[in-house]
Amino acid sequence: MNPGINDTLAGVSIIIPTYNEANYIGRLLIYLQTYATGNIQVIVADGGSTDETVSIAKLHGAIVVKCDQKGRAAQMNCGAASATRAFLYFVHADCLPPKNFFQQISCALQKGFSLGRFQTKFDSKSLLLKVNAFCTRFDWSICSGGDQTLFITRDAFQQLNGFNSKMLLMEDYEIVKRARKQYDYIIMKEKVLVSARKYHQNSWLKVQQAHRKIIKMYNDGVSQEALAAKYDELLNYRN
Repeated sequence: MNPGINDTLAGVSIIIPTYNEANYIGRLLIYLQTYATGNIQVIVADGGSTDETVSIAKLHGAIVVKCDQKGRAAQMNCGAASATRAFLYFVHADCLPPKNFFQQISCALQKGFSLGRFQTKFDSKSLLLKVNAFCTRFDWSICSGGDQTLFITRDAFQQLNGFNSKMLLMEDYEIVKRARKQYDYIIMKEKVLVSARKYHQNSWLKVQQAHRKIIKMYNDGVSQEALAAKYDELLNYRN
């Protein structure tokens, strides 16, 4: 299916799921205001933050949607329900897209791709994280997570019924896997700057071990509740 140039001209809704992201959301919104071109709508889908996330988002002109259900999958669906542009761009609060993200996504749409992602660059000098980032250029399922951000046409998103809102982890992997059965997918060469906070709070080895464990449990059909509990057990993340 070819989304066509009309979708590009109709603009993008940038959807940011948040929960207590006061330390990052302002930086991202200022960045988007600085580098976004074209017809842009910014939606912050908040899962009940108890810090200043919501007030900071409003201060910077974002549309804030307060979601009844917490969790990135449910929140991204909630944000998408308020989107009015022809394609959707899902971005985590602690990530900064490439400066030319709008042009790159527009080009991908004009070439007939309905969804895709960028590669990764961490805000760290760690050699091990540089290796991790290098691997995101490859079409590996483990590299189809939310840190690489995800663009998708609104028509495709709706036909797929969005993210699986019951998922607490692996939601990005799951929607990409479903979408690729019907739509053309692209990995773009530009890089998203990703926070290394998870690695700083733990260690490279501990995070890699946790990711391998969670992916294996997911592939073995373990429940989402058990996955989330195990993830919290394995990693000290945003505590």
